[in-house]
Amino acid sequence: MAGETDTIDPALPSLDDLGLDLLRITPSQRARTLLIPFACVALYVLISSFRIWPAAVLVLMYLSFATYGSISHDLVHRTLRLPRRWNEVFLTVIELLAFRSGHAYRLAHLHHHARFPHDDDIEGAAAKMSFPRTMAEGVIFQPRIMLWAVAHHGRSHPIVVVEITMAACLLAACFLAIPLTPVYAVYAVLMIMGSWIIPLVTSYLPHNPAGRTKLSQTRMFRGRIASIIAMEHLYHLEHHLYPRVPHHNWPKLARRLDPYLETAGVAPIVLGF
Repeated sequence: MAGETDTIDPALPSLDDLGLDLLRITPSQRARTLLIPFACVALYVLISSFRIWPAAVLVLMYLSFATYGSISHDLVHRTLRLPRRWNEVFLTVIELLAFRSGHAYRLAHLHHHARFPHDDDIEGAAAKMSFPRTMAEGVIFQPRIMLWAVAHHGRSHPIVVVEITMAACLLAACFLAIPLTPVYAVYAVLMIMGSWIIPLVTSYLPHNPAGRTKLSQTRMFRGRIASIIAMEHLYHLEHHLYPRVPHHNWPKLARRLDPYLETAGVAPIVLGF
């Protein structure tokens, strides 16, 4: 499948040279990764039932970030080393928690890896937009991704249609439950709003469509403040170069890659020390 192979620039080492331990995670890391989304939903329901809304909002902000940015992302690339069937089940279910299609995400994301910065890259399109247009794009981004996946891959991947239908039914159920409790409708609204910043943080900020090489088309970020803000998820360039590495090992990958990127003339954007 497109986007699954490491992109090796002549100036960079192979993954064998960097260390194949970068591909491995522990069973406890795997279990914790898969449990986080469901724990977040349970925690939200508990907190919101006591009407502690600021804490409930923070939980859902983390859930939206952790799913699309790392957990579902690992399932998209199959880097958690799960049996294939279970990987697909978790990709469907975890993305449904955010009313998204996991397999539409995979199709668009792997197409992005293979095609950026071409005009047919729907996931990376925001990199060519203005900031205001990028923010507006966030509102329609998930429906666009799902419609794109159906139009281009609906026959070969009918699971996308099933997931979209399930997401719509789940969304409707949340609002139908309002006479009983507003908790689920608020959950739905917050999770959908949480998806609106995806084009900003995954396309507009990390990419440079004017770059002439793989090393210049994606920006490299460094700095403790940036690391804290991004919760150790600021390694977009490293991921593009070595997509088989799970998110747990991105910081380790970056440390091993730094000398090679410096030699190749890649200048980091540093936020903080």
